[in-house]
Amino acid sequence: MLRSLCRAGGAILQQSQRTAPRLWVTPAQQRWASSLPMNTVVLFVPQQEAWVVERMGRFHRILEPGLNFLIPVLDRIRYVQSLKEIVIDVPEQSAVSLDNVTLQIDGVLYLRILDPFKASYGVEDPEYAVTQLAQTTMRSELGKLTLDKVFRERESLNSNIVHSINQASDDWGIRCLRYEIKDIHVPPRVKESMQMQVEAERKKRATVLESEGTRESAINVAEGCKQAQILASEGEKAEQINKASGEAQATIAKAEAKAKAIRMLSEALTEQNGNAAASLSVAEQYVSAFSNLAKQSNTILLPSNTGDISGMVTQAMTIYSTLAKTTPKVAADASEEKSEYLHNQSEPTQ
Repeated sequence: MLRSLCRAGGAILQQSQRTAPRLWVTPAQQRWASSLPMNTVVLFVPQQEAWVVERMGRFHRILEPGLNFLIPVLDRIRYVQSLKEIVIDVPEQSAVSLDNVTLQIDGVLYLRILDPFKASYGVEDPEYAVTQLAQTTMRSELGKLTLDKVFRERESLNSNIVHSINQASDDWGIRCLRYEIKDIHVPPRVKESMQMQVEAERKKRATVLESEGTRESAINVAEGCKQAQILASEGEKAEQINKASGEAQATIAKAEAKAKAIRMLSEALTEQNGNAAASLSVAEQYVSAFSNLAKQSNTILLPSNTGDISGMVTQAMTIYSTLAKTTPKVAADASEEKSEYLHNQSEPTQ
């Protein structure tokens, strides 16, 4: 009798296994769970899987990975959930941007089941629900952006879609890890206009760069001319300073030489026969000056007695004698004034 009872129980288990709904074993949902195992009393649950057990049609417990025991007939494995990260291809769909451009866009969704109980009893078809939620959220987020921002802010768009999906999927025990946009297709006319815009932008940049190069070249040329003029003026200034310094030194040297000559001449005149030597020098200069007449100009001024050399010498010596007599008198007057000044300064002191 015991043997017949076991056979009857096994037949019932097989019949229940054949008639049990296999929600997670459809071809489109193989990534979510493996096939429903049979209740063999002793079960070995693989790692990263959660087996949802019902007892008499009601949720009983979730089997953990490893060795587990079930009661025949009463317990039944109703759902098998995979706890691995799940990848779902979001089908291509059309969306309208903020500037009324129709886009064809698809993406990839990465999910993970955090609560097997909610994933089993919170939604009928988790994959379909999450896919539809991703599509509707994508259309909603694209409607807030213009076409240019869609290409520039893809990361922001992905994060907004993940945030919206997680808000709705908390009750399903599913966590959206990330969402990535794969392809964005724009209409041919819009693509042509974008190409024209890119070409115009490149031409603009080329023109700007060319103008900047021309400006830099002109600035460099002007700066070079400026530096050249500054250096030329500094050179001219240094030349004039050197020339003036040379002329001043030459003038000083000439004055010193002339003073030395005058001093030597005065010493010579004070010696014996000095007047005769002076008369000879004046006569020589007179003859030399007379010989140069009419060589530099057509206008000639001649004295009345041009042939009387002795008279000219005598006149020159008379002028010299007069100056020689005046000079000692001036020196004596100067010394007298100096002595009076010193005497006046000494009286208050006494």
